[in-house]
Amino acid sequence: MNTYPAIEDHGLIGDLQTAALVTCDGTIDWFCAPRFDSPSIFAALLDAERGGYFRIAPDDVPHVTKQLYLPGTPILITRFISADGVAEVVDFMPVTGERATEVHRLVRMVTMVRGTMRFRLECRPRFDYGRERHELERHRNGYVFRGTTASFTFNPVAPVRRLIDSGDIQLRDGDLIGYATLNEGDTGGVVLETTAEAEPRIVPPEEVQGMFEWTRDYWRRWVDRSRYTGRWREMVERSAITLKLMTYAPTGAMIAAPTASLPELIGGTRNWDYRYTWIRDTSFSVHALLGLGFTEEVSRYMEWLDERIREAGDQQDPLKIMYRVDGSSDLHEEILEHLEGYHGSAPVRIGNGAADQLQLDIHGEALYAMHLADEQGIRVSHQVWRSTVRLVDWLCEHWDRPDAGIWESRHHPRNYTFGRVMSWVALDRAVRLASRTGRPGDISRWIAQRNQIYNQVMARGYHRGRGTFVQAYDENVLDAALLAMPSVGFVTPTDPLWLATLDAIERELVSDSLVHRYDPVHSPDGLPGHEGTFNMCTFWYVEALARSGRLDDARLTFEKMFTFSNHLGLYAEEIAATGEQIGNYPQAFSHLSLINTALALNDMLDAEADARRRR
Repeated sequence: MNTYPAIEDHGLIGDLQTAALVTCDGTIDWFCAPRFDSPSIFAALLDAERGGYFRIAPDDVPHVTKQLYLPGTPILITRFISADGVAEVVDFMPVTGERATEVHRLVRMVTMVRGTMRFRLECRPRFDYGRERHELERHRNGYVFRGTTASFTFNPVAPVRRLIDSGDIQLRDGDLIGYATLNEGDTGGVVLETTAEAEPRIVPPEEVQGMFEWTRDYWRRWVDRSRYTGRWREMVERSAITLKLMTYAPTGAMIAAPTASLPELIGGTRNWDYRYTWIRDTSFSVHALLGLGFTEEVSRYMEWLDERIREAGDQQDPLKIMYRVDGSSDLHEEILEHLEGYHGSAPVRIGNGAADQLQLDIHGEALYAMHLADEQGIRVSHQVWRSTVRLVDWLCEHWDRPDAGIWESRHHPRNYTFGRVMSWVALDRAVRLASRTGRPGDISRWIAQRNQIYNQVMARGYHRGRGTFVQAYDENVLDAALLAMPSVGFVTPTDPLWLATLDAIERELVSDSLVHRYDPVHSPDGLPGHEGTFNMCTFWYVEALARSGRLDDARLTFEKMFTFSNHLGLYAEEIAATGEQIGNYPQAFSHLSLINTALALNDMLDAEADARRRR
């Protein structure tokens, strides 16, 4: 493997503790185990030569590929179509459950639907991001790839001759290469298992069929719990499945993306590790999941968030912006010098140095999530409320500090308008929670600080010279984060001050309906180069248009965004000027904001239709 597929040419499979990416040509080129944030086993996505991969694909046969999900599931079907035959590779990971485990299974099944086709199988793991050497052990019924800290077992599916006959297997420098010719009706496959205690075995086909049916039924039962019946149901359900795939079942924490260091600009240096739980991202997801009826997932996340609030409140510290899925906060950032990066986009980073930044807005997102959950009967304990009070009291003392902002600038701290707005949200929702539940808190102080923030934003976050809200105090540049101001209730969507801001964002940050976060030329963020348009900001723009009364514009922009998803309905973080997806993939921010926008826009379109019928 010596080329890089497009980021969007991947499907995602997972078992609710980790995940893998599968390309349109049948290659698994990203897989970490036993958790999302564990070292990689396959990472050809970040270095085609050194990263490792597992491919099942036609051998020297001209063909085209098609890829789809089994409806209502994350079971991925890759179809190979040639003049002489049609074959399908089915990839999935059986759900592991809510107990953390080091044993994870990748199931890959091949079926010859029509005609004849010769296949090549290559299994080339590279443990620990390619830093660890391994040995390949041949056993009677399979193979074990054994590294210093991890192992990987290759279990053929019976009948073995259908896909990998021992006479067609080659072992080269710790890698396994196999060949097979399949005829119509033939099936075969392999079950890859991490950290298996037993020796490799031949897996009966009925066992694989049982794993397939259980996985299929699990996901369809889960999707059937959705109460969404509005427009764009297929895209909404796919986004919901994707968010669920990025949730770590043992704790309920949701990662920002299952990948690390996919670039925001090909050849650029804005390459970050997103395999962690951001307070901001997951708190935004609460609105999306509640809107679809997934209260169990919200309850699990709120339990995880409650623990982080207790830790912060008990220490009288702010929340950290991100954590590992188990709640630990050691995210030391390092550069993997031996990996060239996707299409040469170095450096490759693991860990995330932004973890120790002060970002005041996350307190607003956390309290907003707590408020929404409480409205649905998901309430915090006495101890968590006491810690919440301490956290809100901390914010009363510190909301007026410069911080790194929502976009995690690595430039000097600034007085970001969005950070102040979300601090206002934190205090406002704290007041509402205390008033609604009768819980104790210094409500008069919280109200006074909330009002002070509001007045300050109106005095300093609104630039009178240009007549708009701006990114930071005493500056005159725009920020797409301001698009969220109406949805959180800070301004009314028809306020002339806000409408002027929306008009300015359209002129300066919107390009063919796609939205840039900000202009790094006029708003330095401490990093070289540019980036693409940010998908979440585009969805925020759609909702802002709709709330301002421009429903037709909002709907058209929303429909345009669907054309930028990949063939499976998945979104990365950003869209390049060429229309390609860039950044870590798939991105929770993109999918949760798609859901939130679909919910809001659908309701507004229904209301408009009802009004027309009454006239």
